[in-house]
Amino acid sequence: MDLANKRVLVFGLGVHGGGVGVARWLVKQGARVTVTDLKRAEELQTALDALRGLPIEYVLGEHREQDFLNADLIVRNPAVPRESRWLTLAREHNIPVEMEISLFVERLPRGAAQVIGITGTKGKTTTTLMTGAILQRANPKTVIAGNLRVSALELLDQIDADTPVVLELSSWQLEAFPPHKISPHLAAITNIFPDHLNRYRDLEDYAQAKCIIFRHQQPGDYIVLNLDNRILTRLPRALGRVVWTSVTRPLREGAYREGEWLVWRWEGATQKIVRVNDLRVTGQHNLANALTAMALASLWGATPEQIARALVEFRGVEHRQEVVRELDGVRYINDTTATAPAATIAAIETFAPTARGVVLIAGGADKSLDFSDLARVLVQRVRAIILLEGSATDKLARALEHAGGSALVVGRFDDFERAIKKSREIAHDGEIVLLSPACASFGMFANEFERGALFKEIVNRMTNVPMSQ
Repeated sequence: MDLANKRVLVFGLGVHGGGVGVARWLVKQGARVTVTDLKRAEELQTALDALRGLPIEYVLGEHREQDFLNADLIVRNPAVPRESRWLTLAREHNIPVEMEISLFVERLPRGAAQVIGITGTKGKTTTTLMTGAILQRANPKTVIAGNLRVSALELLDQIDADTPVVLELSSWQLEAFPPHKISPHLAAITNIFPDHLNRYRDLEDYAQAKCIIFRHQQPGDYIVLNLDNRILTRLPRALGRVVWTSVTRPLREGAYREGEWLVWRWEGATQKIVRVNDLRVTGQHNLANALTAMALASLWGATPEQIARALVEFRGVEHRQEVVRELDGVRYINDTTATAPAATIAAIETFAPTARGVVLIAGGADKSLDFSDLARVLVQRVRAIILLEGSATDKLARALEHAGGSALVVGRFDDFERAIKKSREIAHDGEIVLLSPACASFGMFANEFERGALFKEIVNRMTNVPMSQ
């Protein structure tokens, strides 16, 4: 569709930056843009400031029927549920609905054939950035976009037919693909664990949403899956060729750990790519991420030397098991993007063996997830727990009580700074303070990134003078 002079409704501006980029790109195409969002102007001020001066009409704090019926095209924010009555209304009136990712992929010189797409419950950001770092060594023009708080559409001008495009794709973003029957040429699912069950009917529905990434692949395409994740071994059959990875066992073909090496075995050739101890990121989950990145990059055509060099130099991702500082012998870890119990379990398994004790800061908004497995791990591996108030916190507290861990809770706070100060009061030399909430951030924070940024700001303001007890 030629967008010049078309009436385009941006349905959901959001606070992560993607909606801003979409609106800005649409204006650049000559579209007549209206933005509608249930949030009020004061809640969207940062996004509105970024769009100041552009010819955009805003309808905030409400949605109006006429805005949907008068649109030539609706661009839906991924956070808008697929069952929204406004989307139903648009479709009943044959008004096309697109998402940023579908607009982007359809405008690539080679479409989905140019895309390396990565999804999963945990590890998709790290794996995307690892894969992108490898491919940038092979082709410096490599573009990394998707679910990374930047607009993919605004990167289109940088892309030619030879440019690799590495996309992190959330399950919500993947909903853009089925209407066009497209899937990336190279795709990966890092893992699937219970998450977003406030948005999906059940775990099966959530897993099916992840499967969209390979649903429309062709026999010449590839899907990389983690053999160590049980759910991934039971997915529907893919038309593309399945490539397995494993941290726990050698494979006849694929990417796996063998002793101190990460190994790539493909089409009869076996290559030891990089030593585990040479990686700067730690934990079994990061080895799994590295194996997925290694497989994708190898299938694309990167050399073993390019892969090894990029993985060795990779330092990790902000807000994901990020060491903020050490103060009075205590390490402070920012893992704010752990918004599900499985992610918090992974963080504890990474850090608990190297610390004398763990003081965990957890709690927040509910996503209809079960905390029983997490509670059992906390009882075994954590010395103290500080809870942040939110709609999921009572559920987490009940799970701890049922697991015999109520005594671990040293306080509940609706003031983040007071919670962090409490962690400092009780943390001992050699221990870690771990912000790994296992819950969404909404309520106390605009999003998980604000939560992590504020954690770092508060921790970095603390002095070496011991706090009063």
